[in-house]
Amino acid sequence: MRHEWIATRENCLLLIIDIQQAMAKVMARGDEVVGCVNQLCHAAEVLDIPIVLTEQYKKGLGPTIPEVIGAIYSPAVFEKEHFSACLEPDFTDSIRAYNRPEIVLAGMETHVCVLQTALDLLHAGFQVHLAADAVCSRVDANRDIAVDQLRQAGAVVTSTEIVIFEWARRANTDAFRRILPIVK
Repeated sequence: MRHEWIATRENCLLLIIDIQQAMAKVMARGDEVVGCVNQLCHAAEVLDIPIVLTEQYKKGLGPTIPEVIGAIYSPAVFEKEHFSACLEPDFTDSIRAYNRPEIVLAGMETHVCVLQTALDLLHAGFQVHLAADAVCSRVDANRDIAVDQLRQAGAVVTSTEIVIFEWARRANTDAFRRILPIVK
């Protein structure tokens, strides 16, 4: 039995919030966040962890950026208009259908869509692992406040590399050898 704060690959789903063309252009640390999200995506692909993407008002903000969508073999994309994806009809039920009670969360903007979705996921009974280096806002202060708020609300605040090594669990396996170049 593992500690509840450890992200286990059998119980995790990777949820990527709104990394879209118009958003990515205006984010503080946007390139770093995209790099971290890609690391999470590649590791999730190696370990057969489901990946779900959301897209906020796609007509106005554009699709998920090619660097992210191209890193996923078979992306599940959920379009939304509410800031919290959980307010969209069928979103929470579709996430429950994966039977993965742990959600690793990354995306944009931390203080809007990431925050509201994470709080609603916590309220729905999911364990949320916020990859803090894989989220950003236009203004870092807003990002930092949202991360603190999620910590207070019960989310596990973690990092991309911590999650990947928790998913990998051990060295000297084929999966670990495939993951190692992702974190180097």
